[in-house]
Amino acid sequence: MSVVRVRSLKKKYGDNEALKGISFSVKKGEILGFLGPNGAGKTTTVKILNCFMSANSGEASVAGYDCFKDSLDVRSKIGYLPENNPLYMDMTVFEYLEHVASLYDIPENKIPAKIEGVVDGCSLNQKIHSLIGTLSKGYRQRVGLAAALIHDPEILILDEPTVGLDPNQIVEIRNLIKRLGKEKTVIICSHNLAEMELTCTRVIIINQGKIVAAGSPVKLRKLVEGHANLKLTIRGNKKGAMKILQSINGIKNISTKPGVEKGAWNYNLITIKNRDLREEIVSKLHDNGFSLLEICKEFVSLEVIFNEVTK
Repeated sequence: MSVVRVRSLKKKYGDNEALKGISFSVKKGEILGFLGPNGAGKTTTVKILNCFMSANSGEASVAGYDCFKDSLDVRSKIGYLPENNPLYMDMTVFEYLEHVASLYDIPENKIPAKIEGVVDGCSLNQKIHSLIGTLSKGYRQRVGLAAALIHDPEILILDEPTVGLDPNQIVEIRNLIKRLGKEKTVIICSHNLAEMELTCTRVIIINQGKIVAAGSPVKLRKLVEGHANLKLTIRGNKKGAMKILQSINGIKNISTKPGVEKGAWNYNLITIKNRDLREEIVSKLHDNGFSLLEICKEFVSLEVIFNEVTK
């Protein structure tokens, strides 16, 4: 059953057509990644679903309510965490959640139980009486999530939920989103491709106002099936090794970073479809006196897919 439906949605800003008739739906219990470059139409779509703006034409509904006719009903079904998490730094976590609960007209006698539920779900128990201004970025994100959940919405829309977090905080928020996804429908707007792969059950890629790809990360990989992502570690002169690799026909892209071992560099290669270049790479590097310490073939990442379909 779809809880979010978008049909032939169009939106213009003057002469700029931000959305060109996009259509998609989100089923109950999905964690959907909404991915696209800057200016692709992600934010416009989210603002329409949140009833922040109207569209020029098309349809959009949330939990059966029309986004253009039933604004208050739609908002009651959505919990929204914007990229710039708006918090009152001089309030405690409890005071802030109490304030947000009152904005949703939750009966006063039920507010303590609501706060207890979201504090427990977002692992904020130890910080409930702390000033928000004293919390780390990771805990502030948790407070934002708790505020988005206080009215028990069916759908969560999270805009860049892990931006600015350190690796440990990212893992914590990722696991929290996965837990929430067992009870809620979650839509994540993000530029963090790795997080999308690890968190989302389905991804929609939008570019220049159009949906250019959609499906599970596994399904999307089939769009570039045949491309190889090769990881190499080579000891020796970086420029010389690059020159050899660039001379090999069939390598689309090469990126490098320093290796852990002294004098070694790590190389990431993307090859064209249906070309296994490993033997040729090994042979040419050996013939030119380079030590190949490691070579391995990996699954094509969502980043490669993204680059392919948004060119």
